[in-house]
Amino acid sequence: MSKHYLVGYDGSVSADRAFDFVAEQARHDGGRIRVVAALQMTDGGSDTCAMMMTDQGARKAHELLDALKSRAADLGGRIDTEVVYGSPGDVLLAQVAAHGIDHIIVGHTGRGVLARWLIGSVSDDILARARVPVTVVR
Repeated sequence: MSKHYLVGYDGSVSADRAFDFVAEQARHDGGRIRVVAALQMTDGGSDTCAMMMTDQGARKAHELLDALKSRAADLGGRIDTEVVYGSPGDVLLAQVAAHGIDHIIVGHTGRGVLARWLIGSVSDDILARARVPVTVVR
């Protein structure tokens, strides 16, 4: 039985490494890859500026996800992508049940202790709450 992998993707170097890691795994075992970019809405309600930033963020995320599909064209139809609004940890964990995910792969940003304390760490959040194996790629 092939695996169904989930990759959280934000366009960072560590997210690129996570995608490359899982693409190689899928080539080896015939697995499927679901790549999700989580866009967190800013506070401020329906403020025009916030809506424009969100729209630009979604457009950029779709461009990044399309580029990933091109990078791994040999995997063909085994890559699904989606942009989802919400907190990255919550978004990725919700994907597990909704899409039958067997394994989560995320990058590690390498933020310092203060930054992790102030804004949190997606990988720490997922590691603490996931009910499936998680790989953090550095």
